[in-house]
Amino acid sequence: MRRTLMLDEDDLIMVIKDDVVKQIDENRGELNRTEFVNHLIHCQLQDCYSNSNYVAKDEFRQYTNQITELLHNFLQFFVSYGMSMGRENPATNLQALNLKLEQFQGTDGKTGSP
Repeated sequence: MRRTLMLDEDDLIMVIKDDVVKQIDENRGELNRTEFVNHLIHCQLQDCYSNSNYVAKDEFRQYTNQITELLHNFLQFFVSYGMSMGRENPATNLQALNLKLEQFQGTDGKTGSP
């Protein structure tokens, strides 16, 4: 099948495969496709990703998971330290602390204890 397009002098068309379009749509955020492709080309030509101050999605997710795990470990430490010092917490306070520990554990997508 042959197609004919009439464009202005400034307009160009790039033909790409469906899987590339899906990758563009998954990663472009709020940019439209043209803006995203222009940004990628611009960054590739100027090597802006190697000198940028931006964090990748995977790095940010890993960081948030590590911070959540750190908070969970701090809570476990202070609860066990308070219990070892002979302070007896009422059962309601212990249940509230356990609930908080479970909530921290649930926010990072893990099941079971770290």
